[in-house]
Amino acid sequence: MATEAQANTLPPPATGQAYMDVSALEAGNLRVPLDFIVAGASPSDFITCPSLAFSLRHSKSNTQVVFDMGVRRDLEAYPPNVQSFLNKKIYVNIKQSVAESLFKGGIHPEQIDAVVVSHLHWDHVGDPTPFTKATFVVGEGCRDILTSGYPMNPESTILANSIPMDRARFVTSSEFSISIGPFPHALDYFGDGSMYIVDAPGHLPGHVMILARTSAEGSWILLGGDAAHDYRLITGEKEVAYKVDVLGHVTCAHANKEQAVETIRRMGLLLNIPKVQVLIAHDYTWYEANKDGPAFLPGVIPPL
Repeated sequence: MATEAQANTLPPPATGQAYMDVSALEAGNLRVPLDFIVAGASPSDFITCPSLAFSLRHSKSNTQVVFDMGVRRDLEAYPPNVQSFLNKKIYVNIKQSVAESLFKGGIHPEQIDAVVVSHLHWDHVGDPTPFTKATFVVGEGCRDILTSGYPMNPESTILANSIPMDRARFVTSSEFSISIGPFPHALDYFGDGSMYIVDAPGHLPGHVMILARTSAEGSWILLGGDAAHDYRLITGEKEVAYKVDVLGHVTCAHANKEQAVETIRRMGLLLNIPKVQVLIAHDYTWYEANKDGPAFLPGVIPPL
């Protein structure tokens, strides 16, 4: 467990420190009810937000990594329960798929060495088929969800073929063997301090984030996936939405609210550390300020 002092610092760069060039990728846009995300919102309030994915390039080996795959174009390929949900509550617009965003930025999906998937919800798994050579890296908690996914379980909202199982790497709890900053369980993916896969419980079993260095001088970025759905949750301005109806049915964006709130609290501690950016998949404020700009591939998100 990290001490308070460790939680407010990140490792300094080594001599000749490797880092990751990180670029945003268009991966679909959603219109969602705000009261599903933050407490106290009106049922009539909706937000239009991205489902961001990211391209990461290792500065020394040129290893190409993708974090999340957004929304797939063929919505009819999703399980029936997802299609029903989309028809009733969610509007989807796909400006570019992840594969198309990579092509536009000069990268062929076959060049991708690893795809790290934050979790298995429909708006993050996209279409894995263009990534013919990549290893798919997910948290261990994803295994049971996949093996009981659709069509084996007709009621499931998770496609059993969300990732190719013959190229899947399930990161086990024993591999999350180091702490970094406020996060007690992480994996140094390249073994050189350039990119960490962080265990981020709460939203869905197996949820992970990426914490990557973005310069040799000490800049960082956290790619948070769906650990939080609104940046104001991370700053403490808002609280996670949680409703229980008269029949005892719970509505919450997270499978385990208590774990999610703790993960979000730890994300917020990063805001106290200089030269650290925090980006979540559905950050509509960041997206509006940066869409069509140099933060998207072939450009790079500028290090702080």
